[in-house]
Amino acid sequence: MVVADNCAMVVDEVWANYSSFSGFVLCLVAILFAFQIYCDFSGYSDIAIGCAKLFGIKLMQNFNHPYFSRNVREFWNRWHISLMSWFRDYIYFPLGGSRCSKWKTIRNTIIIFIVNGLWHGANWTFILWGIYHALLFLPLIIWKRAKYKNAATAGENASSAKEVMKIGLTFLLVMFGWVLFRSPSVGDAYLYVSKIFSLTFFDVSIIGKRCFLYITILCVCEWFRRGHPYVLDELEKIAFFKVRTIRWALYLCLFGLTMLLAGGQSDFIYFQF
Repeated sequence: MVVADNCAMVVDEVWANYSSFSGFVLCLVAILFAFQIYCDFSGYSDIAIGCAKLFGIKLMQNFNHPYFSRNVREFWNRWHISLMSWFRDYIYFPLGGSRCSKWKTIRNTIIIFIVNGLWHGANWTFILWGIYHALLFLPLIIWKRAKYKNAATAGENASSAKEVMKIGLTFLLVMFGWVLFRSPSVGDAYLYVSKIFSLTFFDVSIIGKRCFLYITILCVCEWFRRGHPYVLDELEKIAFFKVRTIRWALYLCLFGLTMLLAGGQSDFIYFQF
């Protein structure tokens, strides 16, 4: 509510008339949408996980800090884990997975991402979005790096400058994919991206300052949370948190801050899929 809905107000306003904004603004809005869809969907998943836990049911984790991924394969190991696990087990593996020739592995990867795009809707933007991610996979397959060690499960810290650069590059590639995902048509996506890379990029203006503040706080918190997906499970081990008064005071403070800082009310993006 705090991050996604505040980003949504800026993203919707700019996308309604994106041709009148500079390339710099459109680039910033692409970043905002990347965090809007992540916080919107991961928040939606957290609500489901929390409600299930009230009934004694522990659902699987659906997101694991995807924007700290070091390549696209790692991103898809961290993003929408439940759906990608289903695609892997019931489509990718039956086709032969990666235990076949290199060309069949490429074929299987393209198929699974086309299906991923179609799952989101019968629109060319979704299909091309799937193909785009399949193409990002090709260098990993061709250069035999598809089995890149998965930091999503290892809980490793990316501490070196090289690792940080990999994270930044992966985020940029995913971000441009989200432009295609967000666009109502392929033509709109092309015009949006071409405007970013035009000379208008140097028409500098800052928008959504509050959104970027929230995103910065989110990223710092998630950076230190890596390897600890369920924060409450960790908090329950702390002695003072076991005191009911302190625990509920914290809950009420978080609830109050959420209501105070929340953006405009909007439906979850994934309600349409």
